[in-house]
Amino acid sequence: MASENLNGASYLGVTPPISTHESNDREKEVTVTLMEELRRQNTFESEEEAKTREIVLGRVAALVKKFVKKVSMERGLSESAANAAGGKIFTFGSYRLGVHGPGSDIDTLCAVPKHISREDFFDVFEPMLKEMEGVTEVSGVPEAYVPIIKAEISGIPLDFLMARLALSSVPDNLSLKDDNLLRNLDERCVRSLNGSRVIDEILRLVPNVQVFRDALRCIKLWAQRRAIYSNVNGFLGGVAWALLVARICQLYPNAIAGAIVSRFFIIMYQWSWPQPVLLKQIEEGPLQVRVWNPKLYPADRAHRMPIITPAYPAMCSTHNVTASTQMIITEEFKRGAEIVDRVIIGTAEWSELFAKHDFFHKYRYYLQIIASTGNSDLQTKWAGTVESRLRQLVMKLEYVDSLVLAHPFIKGFDQVSFCLSEEEVRAVAQGEISDAIASRKKEDIDSKEGAGPVYSTTFYIGLAIEPKPPGSVGPRKLDISYPTTEFTKMVKMWEKFDESTMGIVVRHIKNTGLPDNVFDPGERPAKTVQKRVKGSKSSNTSPDLPNKRQRSSQSDLPLKAAENGSAPTVPGLSPVTEALPLKDIKAPQLPTGENAAVAMGTVTAQ
Repeated sequence: MASENLNGASYLGVTPPISTHESNDREKEVTVTLMEELRRQNTFESEEEAKTREIVLGRVAALVKKFVKKVSMERGLSESAANAAGGKIFTFGSYRLGVHGPGSDIDTLCAVPKHISREDFFDVFEPMLKEMEGVTEVSGVPEAYVPIIKAEISGIPLDFLMARLALSSVPDNLSLKDDNLLRNLDERCVRSLNGSRVIDEILRLVPNVQVFRDALRCIKLWAQRRAIYSNVNGFLGGVAWALLVARICQLYPNAIAGAIVSRFFIIMYQWSWPQPVLLKQIEEGPLQVRVWNPKLYPADRAHRMPIITPAYPAMCSTHNVTASTQMIITEEFKRGAEIVDRVIIGTAEWSELFAKHDFFHKYRYYLQIIASTGNSDLQTKWAGTVESRLRQLVMKLEYVDSLVLAHPFIKGFDQVSFCLSEEEVRAVAQGEISDAIASRKKEDIDSKEGAGPVYSTTFYIGLAIEPKPPGSVGPRKLDISYPTTEFTKMVKMWEKFDESTMGIVVRHIKNTGLPDNVFDPGERPAKTVQKRVKGSKSSNTSPDLPNKRQRSSQSDLPLKAAENGSAPTVPGLSPVTEALPLKDIKAPQLPTGENAAVAMGTVTAQ
């Protein structure tokens, strides 16, 4: 619902717009070049792929009805009642937002009547999916936080969620807008439904959907390239980025995409966190569920960058943000503002905004977190568990003296190593992959006794260290024993953890010890390559790592603290000035006559 200001003019959002002016000629010109660059960067799918998606969704919609009818008749309903029971699909995520790219998945919600159970979804619908023509893979994950079936149909990846509504039938004209649909549903169904409800609300609350989509496509590509697109690792996920762009669209209802992107960076850099970003006022509803409220709940008060979903019940889409990730995101807002400013005055190209991150060049010291198993299915679950808890390690590291920030990278690096002996298995679990192991193929170990694969996923955290105080002498010590030991204890508390089949290792390495697989071809600095001595294992680690333990594939921390209680040290640390905020770039400002404070409700619009 639109609000009204004192003059009676209506607007979308919780405050009046900053400006209702249309974009100027230069902003129109840079919007044209922005769209050209987005096409060059391959962010749009082909017409052929778009048609395939529509065909696949049509077939899936028919299959959901068939599934509901089959289970209904098994429950004793007549054929006419089983037909009337219906079943409907709703898309959400990037596809529903209209900002999906080639090969991206379609988030699909299957809304079913109350006599269809979640067990039916996995026991009946999943096998029906497997029998569909053109299906290449189907895998259900019933134990996930939001239970899901992943599938690929005619080359299109889909993620299926189920919501069991408290209705005897789900008609074709059903809308999810009514809050009362959430009554008598379990939490998993509410979560599943809200994915779709949030996207519908976002699209309803922006003044111009096409401008919103064009601007969001730009911000999404920028966030991915700069490695800050990841909810699980403490950055922002797809919904949070969409909410931020939607808010800027509300503040500039008549602007086009280039102008929205320009204002986005400036306003987000200036934002007075923890002031929340809202697309509409938070509403109460019919359920006994928690709605985001920092006055009532201490956990909500602790959110550093609250970006609130507009559908009831209002939730914070950014509860994972930490002090470190907030600093990194803010630094990227500043960099983005400076580049777009130069694009508008004609001294930079849009491609500069989308330059790849420099994470593996940025720090002198990194933490390596290596999760390993001997089985690919088990590895997916174990690595996912370790990744979901990395944020806790970052938060513990933030309390370490002389650490400015702990910067998590947004994805793990998967490797399969074919090992001939128990000794090689232990070495791989410690992150020591020799050239001989790296070049070995599966057929090289077939039928050899004691040989087998090791699946490993390695995550990285960059450590930004305070510059050495003036006048201090001798090497400094960085004690990270407590956070790293606590982290490994915590991941081992996972109820499915098995000491004999799962390994977890945390160790610190210098930038010269980073493996080749974190760099693109030709990206690695030449001097780093020279420092690596072929066949030397110790060059790959910090000097104070202990000798391998007997069962290192299940060891805790290959740091001295984990062995004998002494503090691990990183000797002779040098300043990591690149990791600190960009002091040489002036603070970005809005054009004359525009005031970001309007967006935060601290002043009234002119």
